[in-house]
Amino acid sequence: MTAEELQSGHIFLLDKPLDWTSFQAVNKMKYKLKREFDLPKKFKIGHAGTLDPRATGLLIVCTGKFTKKIPEIQDAPKEYWAEIKIGAQTESYDTEKPEILHHNFSNVNEEDVKNALDKFLGEIDQKPPVFSAIKIDGARAYNLARAGEEVEMKSRKTTIHYIKDVEINFPLISFTVGCSKGTYIRSLAHDIGQELNVGAYLTQLRRTKIGDYKIEDGTSEFLNNDYRFENYG
Repeated sequence: MTAEELQSGHIFLLDKPLDWTSFQAVNKMKYKLKREFDLPKKFKIGHAGTLDPRATGLLIVCTGKFTKKIPEIQDAPKEYWAEIKIGAQTESYDTEKPEILHHNFSNVNEEDVKNALDKFLGEIDQKPPVFSAIKIDGARAYNLARAGEEVEMKSRKTTIHYIKDVEINFPLISFTVGCSKGTYIRSLAHDIGQELNVGAYLTQLRRTKIGDYKIEDGTSEFLNNDYRFENYG
């Protein structure tokens, strides 16, 4: 690979580690690429779809002229493996915040869970988490929430294409979900808990696909001491 090829355009499939922001991953990659290939200061690089710090998995990074492909990739359907815990909630809908509002879930059975999941298939109205990167009057919602301000999130249309490979080991439930862009799996976890009347939050999340791109083809090596480059352009 050469500097000219990178500027002409490459697509990298990264396996983002836990607790890294998407911005941190891209920044580290940019630093290593610029150092390795002596790239210009204004070298173009960006990711095609934010992945939460508490999530792992597929993060697509485009370089050079391929940054123009970012909107197209972002519009593609996504697939995630998710694990949720019922019987409690958190303010962030995931493990960023401590558990609150504990509920007895002993009356919930496997059929109840499967019936609840079925209700979220197709087009749904979903309210994003307060702890999200959505801008409200120019400020990120999570910054407002962390500052203790009252934040009102508006519902939006999203589509759940499928929920499969469901495994139930109370209080944990895991499944693979295919969805449209803009879907918050944290909100889905919360809403499943509301449907079951016992509360729930997201304990693990891993993005496995974006369109035709798969996590099996990704790498996290560049985030450590060694890294390799793959051309998916």
